[in-house]
Amino acid sequence: MIKGSHSSDNHINTAVPRSTLHECKLLFLLLFSMTASTLSPPAITDALRPPNSRNPSRSIAACIDSSRPKIPGSNPVSYNSSTVQIVDSLCHWPELADQVSDDYVDDVWSQIREEALSDTEDEPILARYYSELILRHESLESALSNLLSMKLSIPNLLSNNDLRELFAESLVHDDAIGRAVRADLRAAFDRDPASSKMVHYFLYYKGFHACQAHRVAHWLWITGRRSAALLIQSRSSEAFAVDIHPRARIGSGIFLGHATGVVIGETAVVGDNVSILHNVTLGGTGKDSGDRHPKICDGVLVGPGTQILGNVKIWEGAKVGAGSVVLKDVPPMTTAVGSPARLLGGKENPIVLDQFGGLNTDHTSWSDFVI
Repeated sequence: MIKGSHSSDNHINTAVPRSTLHECKLLFLLLFSMTASTLSPPAITDALRPPNSRNPSRSIAACIDSSRPKIPGSNPVSYNSSTVQIVDSLCHWPELADQVSDDYVDDVWSQIREEALSDTEDEPILARYYSELILRHESLESALSNLLSMKLSIPNLLSNNDLRELFAESLVHDDAIGRAVRADLRAAFDRDPASSKMVHYFLYYKGFHACQAHRVAHWLWITGRRSAALLIQSRSSEAFAVDIHPRARIGSGIFLGHATGVVIGETAVVGDNVSILHNVTLGGTGKDSGDRHPKICDGVLVGPGTQILGNVKIWEGAKVGAGSVVLKDVPPMTTAVGSPARLLGGKENPIVLDQFGGLNTDHTSWSDFVI
């Protein structure tokens, strides 16, 4: 016998009983089936597809059954979605004034839904995400209210449902906001080379989210609900790193590229079709009260890192180069660069642009600097 070994009389039997092995096997099979059910991609049902993409012969996936709770239809402005689920019914939304015609087609929302369906076919893992944020909503307004409320809510303090109803209220009562939202989406799609799909800009671009949150905050401000407006401003600043005072007036077709660090003061005005890049300040000059912030006219491009201070005016179609500090008015269709800013071509005979700077977002073609 090998030294140190035990005798057969003292040997400990380590064999596992047959009944225990059977229980372990059942437990393994149960866990495997639960994992497979959790990881299997949910299907997109016909009810979530645009009418021209539906397949009448398509069967509803097994994961969507009649026992799943449906969205209550008593309140047309909001719905209860305490859990993230794919349902085969849409979130209904009241018809807006410019959408009552039988032949009305929302091209922007149709494109977003088509792109969402395409993405879910390419990446099935996105199916539940896209269903909750896009495909279960019958309108852009409904989806936007839901998206912003999810991004700005605070657990146990500021509920998703309350915020969603607040956003929905503004979009229902002021259909001009909806028109501006669509113009913003078209602007980003046209001007941003990194934006290949409108659905990506809608879901992922915080400059767009911050701009739409401001539109709601501005509506609250002008209707006398200033505490709620300041709440939206504060949460938007925290969530998106964009600080826009709710009193500031902003037009449509706005492109906030990257957007981090954008600050727009209380009495600032931004016109239509304006492009503003990151780390831009439209600020005051100190403790002056009253009308003290910049006025940005239609079609202006404001480059990254630019500081425009005081009640100065950037006229139509002008460009302000990156890193500039602007303390005086900039004439229309001209380019201002530097710190302090100067006009290209000189003050007496500045170079005149052949198209609005805010529409082509060209930052460098004006420069004659050679390394």
